[in-house]
Amino acid sequence: MTLLSLTGVGMRYGAFTALDDISLEVAAGEFVCLVGASGSGKSTLLSLIAGLTMPTSGVIALSGAPVAGPGPDRGLVFQSGAVYPFRTVERNVGFGLELLGLPRAEQRRRVDWYLAETGLTALRGKLPRQLSGGQRQRVAIARALACEPEVLLLDEPFGALDVQTKEDMQVFIRRVWQDTGTTVLMVTHDVEEAVFLGQRVVVLACDPGRVAADLPVDLPTDRDLTVKRAPAFLKLRARVEDQVRAFHHSSAEPFAAQP
Repeated sequence: MTLLSLTGVGMRYGAFTALDDISLEVAAGEFVCLVGASGSGKSTLLSLIAGLTMPTSGVIALSGAPVAGPGPDRGLVFQSGAVYPFRTVERNVGFGLELLGLPRAEQRRRVDWYLAETGLTALRGKLPRQLSGGQRQRVAIARALACEPEVLLLDEPFGALDVQTKEDMQVFIRRVWQDTGTTVLMVTHDVEEAVFLGQRVVVLACDPGRVAADLPVDLPTDRDLTVKRAPAFLKLRARVEDQVRAFHHSSAEPFAAQP
């Protein structure tokens, strides 16, 4: 069942067209990764879906209702994590629940569950300055998930992490996705990451940003890091890399979406 749909979405800033005629559907429970070269409008598109800005053309709908602004039905996590420095881990995770005005017992239940799910229970009383970069990103993800959004939007959430921590976080986010059944739409510049995480990889072309290809990831649902050495993985990674490179310039025509 389609949860998130974009139909003819465009974004202009004066004479500059950042996005043109983006049409895309994401099913409930799906994990979709967006990749593309710098200038393809990946983060702009995520901002539109989050409702932080409004498109100049087209319609974005969630569960059939047009997106008209930010809302708790969409959780958003940035590369920086943006955790609140003077709140403990526990109070960071519960921040959105306070804003929603949920009963205290429900707030405690959700905070406890998402702390456990993200491996943060032992750190609940710590402040962000006492955490590693990967731990701070777990806090940001737990905070977004605690509101139980219909879709989790991730904007290059692991881009600032070292290689080892990044791979640990990739395994972590796939496990959380499988455990919670949350729909995930993730922007990344890392093709290997997109192929490892996603059920589909959507390639955006540049100048203006538009869908160049929509590729299924035909790999086992239960994956560990060893899959990155499998021939099928390497073949798909190379295919996506070739398309990102081919559509780095505006002269190229986008592919039709792949079945």
